[in-house]
Order: sequence, then C-alpha cells, then structure tokens
Amino acid sequence: MIPNVPAPTPISDGRISVGRQQPWLVLAGLCVLEPPEDTLRQARALKESLAGLPITFVFKASFDKANRSSIKGFRGPGMKDGLALLAEVKRTLDVPIVTDVHETEQCAAVAEVADILQIPAFLCRQTDLIIEAARTGRIVNVKKGQFLAPWDVKPIIAKVRDSGNPNVMITERGTSFGYNTLVNDFRGLPKMRALDVPVIFDATHSVQQPGAHGDRTGGDRTMVPHLARAAAAVGVDGFFFEVHEDPSRAQSDADNALVLTDLRPLLEQLLRIAAAV
Repeated sequence: MIPNVPAPTPISDGRISVGRQQPWLVLAGLCVLEPPEDTLRQARALKESLAGLPITFVFKASFDKANRSSIKGFRGPGMKDGLALLAEVKRTLDVPIVTDVHETEQCAAVAEVADILQIPAFLCRQTDLIIEAARTGRIVNVKKGQFLAPWDVKPIIAKVRDSGNPNVMITERGTSFGYNTLVNDFRGLPKMRALDVPVIFDATHSVQQPGAHGDRTGGDRTMVPHLARAAAAVGVDGFFFEVHEDPSRAQSDADNALVLTDLRPLLEQLLRIAAAV
C-alpha cells in the first residue's frame, strides 16, 4: 500500500502541462487517420464538444498501425500523407497532436508536427526508439506494455530522462490475463505515480479483447465508463480515449471506441468524481 501518494511533479513543453495542480490531459481521437474530410470533421467535433471543460485536449490519431492482427488489416495513410493531415488538423483547429512512432527513423520528422510522441505498448522496451523519441525534446508518452508490472516502467522512465528529456509520462492500458483478455489492476496507478511520473489512463484500449475475432481485435465499449470512473477515483493525471462518430464504421478498434458524443458527459462525470475524492 502506498498511502497519500502525491501527484507527480508537472512536466511541460510550454504549451502542454500535466501533473500536480495541472488540468487533466485528455488524449482523444481516432485510432487511425481516416480520409482528410472525415478526420477534420471529427477532430472539429471533438474540440467543440470539449470546449469549456477544465482539461487540456490533445487530438490523437495514428498515421500507421504497424501491429495489425492480419496482414490485410487497414494501417492508415502512411507517414508522409499522415503527417501532412495531422499538420492540417493542428493548423486548422489549433490543437496539439499526439501520434505513434514505430521506428527510430520516424522520430525527427514526427516531432516536427506532433507535440507528443507516443511509444506503442508492444515497443515500450525498445531502447533505441525511446532514446530517439526523447532526443527530439518533445513530450514522450510511453504506453505500458500489457506484459509489464507497474514497477517495470521505472527503467523506461530512466531511458527518457537519462537522454536529457524530463518530459515523460506513462499510459496504463491494461494487463494481459489469459487469452484474448485484458484486465486492470488499479493498484498500479498509485504505484506508478509514486515514481514521480504523470500517469494517463487509457480507458478504451483497456477494454480490448486482443485477437478475439481471429483476424482482428475485439472489445466491449460498454465497460469504458466503469473503468474510467474507477481511475478517476484512484487518481490519474489524464485520460486516453479512442472515439469515433460511428464506431461501427471505424477501420481499427471499432469494438472498443467510444461514441464521440458520449465523451463530454463521461468527462463531466469523471471530473465530479475526482473533485469528490
């Protein structure tokens, strides 16, 4: 037990701040970039729906989903077209951007557009990738691997900080439990925050059912609010949500994506829970 864990020391890049006495960081958007018109429409709807909430909104979407279950799975537009689209979203809507990097060679180019470089869960122990992301000077968001214990993130945090970048945060997204199942151990949230690192809770990937459909991942979005409420009560520094205007049409993670119009009411509830605690 870790009683009365203090909120972590804030990290900041001048535009985004997260940690002690800072607003929640809410990373929300599409799993993978869609055609420009669809992406811009949904990004605009997200920004408008969250306006006025005491949060910092960051739009998220991947230009390449490199870890598809099937070779036939939709991966996205690729880095060149994807970064151009993310830059358009950033310029048009004046919102910060977070997106994944999968290879060391991508980091510098992605950092020219994205405010936060995200290390995917399956790559969270790839030392060269983490170091190269850290060297860009951007905030580095490391998704905790489904195979890691909470305390196993300590060396990962050190890889970023020892590369000269203090701006690192960890995102919890569930732990493998048997086959095709993820579970959340909420004891891990205070244990990781005790490492003096901001912790984000990914409520939508936490309800995934990896490989459940054989050639694609399953999930249960009805569980998203329940897990998010628990995380808000335990204490976190922000949330991660994959959302879509019509999840049935999403080309990746359709089963666990939250309906876009459901996000604001959920966040309002989570803010009340955090205030009560």
